[in-house]
Amino acid sequence: MSAVGEAMVGLEAGPIRIRVGIHTGEPALDPPKYVGMDVHRAARIMSAAHGGQVVLSPSTVSLLVPGTLELIDLGEHRLKDIEGAIPIFQLGAGSFPPLKTISNTNLPHAASSFVGREAELSEVLTRIEGGARLVTLTGPGGTGKTRLALEAATSLVPAYKAGVFWVGLASVRDPVLVTETISQALGAKNGLAEHIAERELLLLLDNLEQVIEAAPELSALLSACPNLTLLVTSRELLRVQGEVEYPVPPLAEPEAVALFCERAQVEPSKEIAELCARLDNLPLAVELAAARVKVLSPAQILDRLSKRIDLLEGGRDADPRQQTLRATIAWSYDLLSEKEQHLFARLAVFSGGCTLAAAEEVCYADLDTLQSLVEKSLVRFTNERYWMLETIADYARERLEPEDDALRARHAEYFAGSAEQAGRRESGGSDVLTNDEPNLRSALEWSRPRERHDFILKLLTGGRQLWLRGPHAELQSELVDLLELSGYTERLRTEALGMLAFVAYRRGNYNVAQTAGIDGLETATALGDASLIGRALNDLANVESAEGDFQSARARYERAGELFRMGGHRRLALVNAVNHADLLLMSGSLEEAVTLCRETLLADEIEDRSVMETLHHNLAMGLALLGRHEEAIPHAHVALQAAAQADDRYMLTCVLPLVALIGTGFGDNDSGARLLHASDTLREEIGGVLEPTEEIVHRAATAAISAVHFPLASPPVEEVAVEALELLDEWALPRRP
Repeated sequence: MSAVGEAMVGLEAGPIRIRVGIHTGEPALDPPKYVGMDVHRAARIMSAAHGGQVVLSPSTVSLLVPGTLELIDLGEHRLKDIEGAIPIFQLGAGSFPPLKTISNTNLPHAASSFVGREAELSEVLTRIEGGARLVTLTGPGGTGKTRLALEAATSLVPAYKAGVFWVGLASVRDPVLVTETISQALGAKNGLAEHIAERELLLLLDNLEQVIEAAPELSALLSACPNLTLLVTSRELLRVQGEVEYPVPPLAEPEAVALFCERAQVEPSKEIAELCARLDNLPLAVELAAARVKVLSPAQILDRLSKRIDLLEGGRDADPRQQTLRATIAWSYDLLSEKEQHLFARLAVFSGGCTLAAAEEVCYADLDTLQSLVEKSLVRFTNERYWMLETIADYARERLEPEDDALRARHAEYFAGSAEQAGRRESGGSDVLTNDEPNLRSALEWSRPRERHDFILKLLTGGRQLWLRGPHAELQSELVDLLELSGYTERLRTEALGMLAFVAYRRGNYNVAQTAGIDGLETATALGDASLIGRALNDLANVESAEGDFQSARARYERAGELFRMGGHRRLALVNAVNHADLLLMSGSLEEAVTLCRETLLADEIEDRSVMETLHHNLAMGLALLGRHEEAIPHAHVALQAAAQADDRYMLTCVLPLVALIGTGFGDNDSGARLLHASDTLREEIGGVLEPTEEIVHRAATAAISAVHFPLASPPVEEVAVEALELLDEWALPRRP
């Protein structure tokens, strides 16, 4: 560090200000250069800095003597091509702009400018900055709750080291799915509260009213996570302890006029002021009216709209502002052509919006009519998707009834086919699962009571990654029932058998898994489809490997690998290599396992990080079991760092015994015992079970450590992960050139 400081001082007077990023890791030599993930990580950390700034990674900071250097914690940041957010530290007390990193937030970019609301924004920020951890923005639809919340959240991004995240709940109808939706937004894999823990994090939960029953779970989440803040938009309060309400008022008159003029691109006038007042200065109502300026003057809009509002006053809506908004939407709807009205209503069949292709197929939409609805502010268009504000969508659904069932059938058929195609793509169709999950769930909900078994099976098999998050027992039971029916194509039946085999294998129902695997292999062979045959072989090999029939399992893995490589199925081939390596480790063929992992890592540019990290883990296990502890260190480091960054507690229970085994090779039995005990305690907490390969490593580490070394208590999991990373660095340091 002193050399860096001297260099920076020496370059201060020069014409160029350099930036420095320092990371400690294990590069590989590829003459004449060093390569590997740690080299890549160091480059990304350096790129985040500004001229004259020195930034450090956590692994480097962990090697420094506490208190010897002035360090500033710059918070967690996301770096391009690096999974998860990592803490970054600055050396010295210099003042620099924010780091040039991928913003640690997923806040959507606003479709329009933020007009007015300075006072309201200040009041919301004051509540949060004053210590309120649950602030609920309330009010009827159209008052601008979401826009105000987004502006507040954007302002607060620098204040939360672990980030600020938006979670849209408008398309969620089941309260049980609220925490799952939040988990998906954050990438939490092993419990939401465990993932957040003590991180300084703000969540913006948008449109919570239709799943308000989830309030107790959110209250419990706040209690479990001391540095979490929730900013909620809802038409009603959560009514839980600690909630601070902020009723969002209408715009002030000057702000409403400014909004109308900004959207309509006209100058202020008395007619506009009167029109905005007649609209109760509601932002959405003002925007809908402004969209009509191309064909009507403000005076004409005022005349027509006033009659509509007067007609509906005293109607069924209790909130006068909501009645005004409803009248405004109804007025906008009445001004549409018949063709526009039909499409407007049909678009309400979608949950969470749709693509142009989906609108064309399901709703018979044409681009000109869609564009017209967008221009009239009744439909929004962002990120290549068409969608409606929930208030407007509610009105559209009321117009949908006459043709609802036929339209819902087309919707279910479209997304069943879309899921089926996505499931067969090499990428696994992650785009469909990410963007259209609400539509897939909606299609499944419609199909089940109507016994559209073909749709159900396509949705399940195509959306396999999605449904595997849920209860496996229910999923297995449904697949068994569906497969007893007829009328499916042989390919669809084969894919369903493969899914059943995998689900049953995960549940330890090996008889069911083997039967499904054998049936799947038979039908795949009849079809002559290499990828289906390979998957079926993998399914059977998984079961045989778990039951100790290594010879048969090995032959199946090898044949599946050949089929995947010949067919150009790269990801399937990589997953097969991971499974094959597991088998080699379980059967004691350690050198073969090491060779397979090395060759796979060197031969392929692996885009799937989970596959790459698992290969490093398998390679480290093989090397450690062979007694080649020093060689195992960099690969164990990759696996451990990935588990720690993802807060993947199950993976930690697998990697910690590996680090303990490596430690025994350096005579550090005390540390090894501590890590083993922590792994066992954590596994009991999460109810996990070690896979056969991890059991072998655990037994080897336990056998190498005397019972006298084992502690009576375990430290917190976060401390154990950091300690294990530090130990790996410590054991490797003396042997670095």
